[in-house]
Amino acid sequence: MRITKKTILAIGLIASSLTLNSCDYNDNNVVLRRPTALVTVYPSAPTGFFMQLDESMSLVPTNMKASPFGDKKVRALVNYTIEEESYGGNQLSVYVNWIDSIRTKQSVMTQGSEEKDAKAFGNDPIEIVRDWVSVAEDGYVTLRIRTLWGGITKHVINLVSGVNKDNVYEFDLRHNAQGDTNGRMGDALIAFDLNSLWKKHPKELKIKLNWLSFSGKKSAELSLKMHTVTSVYNAETPSFLHRIE
Repeated sequence: MRITKKTILAIGLIASSLTLNSCDYNDNNVVLRRPTALVTVYPSAPTGFFMQLDESMSLVPTNMKASPFGDKKVRALVNYTIEEESYGGNQLSVYVNWIDSIRTKQSVMTQGSEEKDAKAFGNDPIEIVRDWVSVAEDGYVTLRIRTLWGGITKHVINLVSGVNKDNVYEFDLRHNAQGDTNGRMGDALIAFDLNSLWKKHPKELKIKLNWLSFSGKKSAELSLKMHTVTSVYNAETPSFLHRIE
């Protein structure tokens, strides 16, 4: 997923033209620190990889031969610089400045009732933050979540399927703080791969998410585009990304 309105890189270019040369270095550092895009990392034979940007564009790294995440398919934040456009316009050759994976999981099946799910997967409050990284695309649901964090305990986040026998596309987002329910509010990112959940599915479908927020139960509907092969690869709240499971 691209950051809307032509990404932060364009903002950086405009800003650099309006500042003194002494400020250019700092401006460039800010641009490099921020993610350019949210992508799906796909390993490709024999050792390479590419990054799916959206339904029509993939990114081919020129400075990395192997995925830093091995053979795993994961969602990731990446900062890249475009080098050249190729392969009929559906691929971009990019220089990867940095890339950082997002905890990516499969959904889990319900235990059969809300009470059993609460016991198995937790029932602690959690917020879904409206943000450019909270998105449903490429068969993945990626969420920026917010909750209370205290010590060093890892929080477990699960997306529970099968919660509504009349709607196979309805899920409960479950949070188990494992007793870590005091502290300060902070954010983390998590992603769920739904591509293998249904053998047959439309290219785009509508899913429903339910969760327990700090102000009560909430729900939202999202339009999810499933992964399709569109290209072939030929050659200021604190972050708690490390504290989720």
